[in-house]
Amino acid sequence: MLLTRSVIMAEPPVQPANAESCEQPSPEEMAKAVGVTLPHQPWHVANIWWDFQKPIEHFTSLEMDVTIDRDIPSTYNLYVSPCGVANINGLQFYGGLQSNINGWQNATNHERIFPGHGGIFSRRSSDKKTPVGLENVRVAGDDCLVESAGYEGAFASVRRPFAWTRDTYTYCIEKGATEIADGKTNAWFTCKIKSSGGGAAREIGSLRFEGDDFTFWARHSAFVEVYSTEKIPHANIPKVNITFGWPRVNGEKVPLKKATAYYPHKANEPAAPDCCWIKPDGENVRVEIGAIFVRDETQRRHELKLQPAGS
Repeated sequence: MLLTRSVIMAEPPVQPANAESCEQPSPEEMAKAVGVTLPHQPWHVANIWWDFQKPIEHFTSLEMDVTIDRDIPSTYNLYVSPCGVANINGLQFYGGLQSNINGWQNATNHERIFPGHGGIFSRRSSDKKTPVGLENVRVAGDDCLVESAGYEGAFASVRRPFAWTRDTYTYCIEKGATEIADGKTNAWFTCKIKSSGGGAAREIGSLRFEGDDFTFWARHSAFVEVYSTEKIPHANIPKVNITFGWPRVNGEKVPLKKATAYYPHKANEPAAPDCCWIKPDGENVRVEIGAIFVRDETQRRHELKLQPAGS
């Protein structure tokens, strides 16, 4: 008998009548209006870096709050990544919320499935070249999707439908069980997403990392990306405000040296159309995405003067 499984579509509810819309003209229209050429997608429209005072030893958890001020339909490809890249013992991981997740049903069925909104958790190999097999991925449910590939550096990933909307969420990576196999020690880390409305956290899945005791490097990043898929190869840019909270490692806010905004570019040309500003918002960082414009190159990178709560 051929066994199949269903994939639950993670469509958010219809917006209330007074909700702000994310719609704006197409990137082609906006680019033409200001006389710029669009690069190929994906577009990293915003990068944020927090520089810590020192690395954090005995890493067990990362928590990042993120607020999205309006609903983003699955007709968009928006990647809100509170964990743009993290590094433990030289091993990178990353993830966040996507308006249109996709992936394989399992290790043998590589048909690409598009269930809509969801969460994602990925890791790379230490040299970004050695494949990371799916034996390093543990799904949290039958609706999870997986992938192991090399088109963004050798990686393995787990994704799961999650009907996120305009709300505040906490993206969590937590250390779980340690195991010994073939004389080597490995540890599993689990991704969960919590809503400000309470209730049980949505577990996305787990990834296995080589080692037992981990040190989190002395920085952290977040990004917002408009990406491309075979379902939506040329995605529009939504108008939206996204706020990232202060990084918390091992349950504590990390002492910072500084925070920096960066709008990526390649070979002196933007890697994305300039369509956002990154601004301090108390101790948080606010990303305001809207119409395409021409950026003053002196503002390609700038410091963010954050004010810790209670200071």
